[in-house]
Amino acid sequence: MPAAVERIVVQTTPQDKQAIVEKARRLDIPISELMRRGAFAYDAGQTDAELAALAETAQAAAERAGAAIDDALAFIEASNRRIAEMEAAARQAGGREAA
Repeated sequence: MPAAVERIVVQTTPQDKQAIVEKARRLDIPISELMRRGAFAYDAGQTDAELAALAETAQAAAERAGAAIDDALAFIEASNRRIAEMEAAARQAGGREAA
């Protein structure tokens, strides 16, 4: 393996640095190797396409959930109307029996 001849400095937060150090330790590889692998594996175009597909899926799920909620609310409203009608009928029938 050729010796490293160039250095790249990466600025990060202390929390991110700790996470990177821990990940390299878990994988049992040097931090520089972890950073190289991550850099070469990253493909912005592919990531953007994957995020777009995920967003479309989430949007469709949200629309289905909204429709299901609307259906449930309509069912509840109709049920409440039927209950109110039955209660009104029961009150009327009770009033006739008392008379």
